[in-house]
Amino acid sequence: MTNKVVQINDIGKVTFYPNRRSKNIKISVKPDKSVLVSFPYFVSNYEVATFVQKNAGWIRRQQDKFELKKNRVKAGDEIKTKLHTVVFCEAEKNKVEHKSETIKIFVKDFDTEQAQLFIEKVLTEIYRFEAKRFLPERLRQLANIYKFNVNTITIRNNRRNWGSCSSRNNISLNLQMMKLPDELIDYILLHELVHTKIKNHGPEFWKKLNEITGGKARELAKQVKQYSTYTL
Repeated sequence: MTNKVVQINDIGKVTFYPNRRSKNIKISVKPDKSVLVSFPYFVSNYEVATFVQKNAGWIRRQQDKFELKKNRVKAGDEIKTKLHTVVFCEAEKNKVEHKSETIKIFVKDFDTEQAQLFIEKVLTEIYRFEAKRFLPERLRQLANIYKFNVNTITIRNNRRNWGSCSSRNNISLNLQMMKLPDELIDYILLHELVHTKIKNHGPEFWKKLNEITGGKARELAKQVKQYSTYTL
């Protein structure tokens, strides 16, 4: 039996490693967020898969911790959002100051997990505000241009995907999209709009998406994959 690498939704790349020395199924999450599952030879594939699914929440939490560490900010850093300039400053206590288009985030100790969680919370609210201002209006504009029908539009915070379209053509958009270049935002919006007519990712879906993106559907899809919802 050899190693097997599988792509699992919401988890990513998982390597299954049968090991003669293993007495139990063990899961390890690496800094690059890949997952290694070692298990004894006598354990069935079904048991291993069930164990991984049962522990999917724990796996995602470990991946989240690695991502937060990788994207830590420090005093003096600056982030340009669509509508604001966010500046990070050192201070005696955590607080936020908002003046016009500048938002200052004051942090007592940038190296603590508490400080990073505070920063993440503030940034999430900034992106949520901007997403509500921009995404629904832009989605409606594109729907009108390309003759799609959309029902409700919701904004959410999701670390796993950029958007989704329900069977009733309700579209949910990830506020993390506000970190992307405008061209990629439009691509994701058009992707979900095509799902109002075609509910799968078959040839007809890509044909239609390619038609309304000037023949760049696959190229834009690859560009989106280069971004993480964690990237500040």
